[in-house]
Amino acid sequence: MISIKPILIALIAAIICGSIIGALIVLKLDLPEIRQLDHMRPPSITGLYSRNDQLLDEWYIEKRESLSFSEIPEILIQAVLTTEDRSFYSHNGVCIRGVIRAVIKDIIAGKYVEGASTITQQLAKTLFLTNEKKISRKIKEAILAFQLERRYTKKEILTRYLNQVYFGSGAYGIKSAAKIYFGKNLDELTISECALIAGLPKAPSWYSPFVNLKKATQRKNIVLKQMFDRDILTTNEYKDAHDEPIVLQKRINLPINLFFLDTVRSSLENKFGAEYIY
Repeated sequence: MISIKPILIALIAAIICGSIIGALIVLKLDLPEIRQLDHMRPPSITGLYSRNDQLLDEWYIEKRESLSFSEIPEILIQAVLTTEDRSFYSHNGVCIRGVIRAVIKDIIAGKYVEGASTITQQLAKTLFLTNEKKISRKIKEAILAFQLERRYTKKEILTRYLNQVYFGSGAYGIKSAAKIYFGKNLDELTISECALIAGLPKAPSWYSPFVNLKKATQRKNIVLKQMFDRDILTTNEYKDAHDEPIVLQKRINLPINLFFLDTVRSSLENKFGAEYIY
């Protein structure tokens, strides 16, 4: 006599597998083409300077200045990877161990408390998705992350991430963050300043030193401790960076005629088009 139970189990397993595959296909069809990234031009800044190279005004939608991988200091890269994605160079877009850890924390807390997103996933979300906290969005994010890892090198992904991510207080991209917070080029940043900037993407509006200097300092010190624990910093480097006071850029409003600035901007928009100004 043929047993019905194994047949039913096999049938149910086939239905479940088919449903999962079907859902993944539907989600994939709803995803943007990764190839779009090759032609994507992020919003940039147009600066108006006087004859003696004094900055008069800046026009932008997002205050962003792009750079190449070679322009990013190694210590800043290490600070970002330490706090955002320690297994960046070993995973294929998604860190399975991180996902399991996040699921356990979410179950214990009884709510969504940790996203377990790698840098590649964060880039995928920033470029192509929304911030909604849904399972479907996380699945799309993972699929896009795998596709990004297949198409681009680790250097390219990290560079795009650092040029794209929001660092709070109107700073999009790591170069703009250094300028806005410290008035410096990247190669002029101290270890302490690198750690502060690296700690911002976790909650940029909350940890911005312009908004809450105490929270920004606490976050900076957490990043420094993580770097020290991973032997990126020596004892002296850690102590000096921990004790270094945060000196922020002072914003100076120049007494320039606003009508003049608006006239120049309108003239440039009419001549070249708004897409070349912002």
